[in-house]
Amino acid sequence: MKKNVLIFGLFLSLVAVGGYSASRALVWANNPAPVAHDLPNYRDVVKRVLPAVVSIEAHAKTKLTAGFQTPFNMPGLPEELRKELERYQKRFPFPDSHPGRAFGSGFIIDPNGVILTNDHVIRGADEVEVLLQDGRKFTSRDIKRDPRTDLAIVRIQAKGLPFLKLGDSEAMEIGDRVLAIGAPLGMTGTVTSGIISAKGRDIHMNMYEDFLQTDAAINPGNSGGPLVNLAGEVVGINSAIKSGTGGFQGIGLAISSNLAKNVMDQLQQKGSVQRGYLGVSIQPLDSEVAARLGLAGKTGVVIAKVGPGTPAARSGLKDGDILTEFAGQAVKDPRSLQRLVAGQAIGKKVELTVYRDGVKKTLTLTVENQPEAFGISGPALEPGPTTFDKIGVKVTDLTAKKAKELGFAEESRVLITDVDPQSAAGRAGLRSGMLILQVDGRQVKTVADVQTAFDKSSLAKGYLLQVRSTQGGTMYVLIKSPTR
Repeated sequence: MKKNVLIFGLFLSLVAVGGYSASRALVWANNPAPVAHDLPNYRDVVKRVLPAVVSIEAHAKTKLTAGFQTPFNMPGLPEELRKELERYQKRFPFPDSHPGRAFGSGFIIDPNGVILTNDHVIRGADEVEVLLQDGRKFTSRDIKRDPRTDLAIVRIQAKGLPFLKLGDSEAMEIGDRVLAIGAPLGMTGTVTSGIISAKGRDIHMNMYEDFLQTDAAINPGNSGGPLVNLAGEVVGINSAIKSGTGGFQGIGLAISSNLAKNVMDQLQQKGSVQRGYLGVSIQPLDSEVAARLGLAGKTGVVIAKVGPGTPAARSGLKDGDILTEFAGQAVKDPRSLQRLVAGQAIGKKVELTVYRDGVKKTLTLTVENQPEAFGISGPALEPGPTTFDKIGVKVTDLTAKKAKELGFAEESRVLITDVDPQSAAGRAGLRSGMLILQVDGRQVKTVADVQTAFDKSSLAKGYLLQVRSTQGGTMYVLIKSPTR
């Protein structure tokens, strides 16, 4: 009761602050407030879009742990808010209130019963129940998934359904108005409004990402529902929230429609998604590193590690190569390369432009389909004894026994065993478990070699290290004292 009084008191305060005053009345008299029809009105868009939005309840034989959670079960939720939500739950039960069920949203993309949603909404489900806005319910076991983008389609047996088209997410600009539609907290048919807050977000949740950020209210249960522009076109698939409470805090994330288009088409036509892949680990090419390698002004990526038996290995690509063009298109960063490769037709031959030891080379690669088990990390490492205080690392000579234990092919190398995260090395990206291969272009095989190389330069000028790790392969790291 006390809380209600406080809220009501705040409401009265706001009214008083924004209420009548003589000076303000004069302004309003000379400049009348806009009439209702001049203000944004979304009713026509909602009337077109809402009939094609569905609610999805996923059923599994075992408890669904990866899908929708009721808000009061979310980790990190303040105790006071948890109790409030539990009281709400008793009055208005959420659809996933018992094990074996998960709940989310989706939307119809084909009048013959094809629905697009998030993979995490239906992950692990044996069957799904689809509720249409007109009250009809359908049960389906026809589910096709793409976990790498967190997208999925569900087919129901129906004809002549209302449906939505995917628009051009790239054409959206920051500040453009959007509507999010779905079933937040189980409240079906909910519409919220906002703007595009940012584009091109990567949150490291999926292997392939391109998120639109929005301040339209998105909560658990919105997942899989559409984010639409004012033309009623889907520009995003609502998928995640960044929140300290598990609920809406103004940062919603939607998978861009342009990323979803190809995935949706392949799932419909083939039942799965085929993507080209290289079979490499890559590192961004920093502008200062590029300059030190004689590639000033160029963009690209560093080939950190080439996996054995991969398309990259068969093309002749090597660890440490700088890849600047793929299939005739400039490589700007790791994400752009990932999209270029994934978008190529399987079996197609493409040219790669690389720089190896400063020399430009052209390689030919045949695009192959990405295997199911692509991308597994390596082992954890132990600390070691020798310290380079000026850059903030501890190192040791790599013995044959230690190399075998950690999975390195090399023996005579220098192993980084500890890094101070606040040091120049830590800020530059060095991590424990990396091998130092070169310092300023000179091969190093012992701790003494590293010391000699360091003595020939300075931290102010910067040290360019080539390093290798069991997890990330070969990369260049420029360690330099911060500019003031």
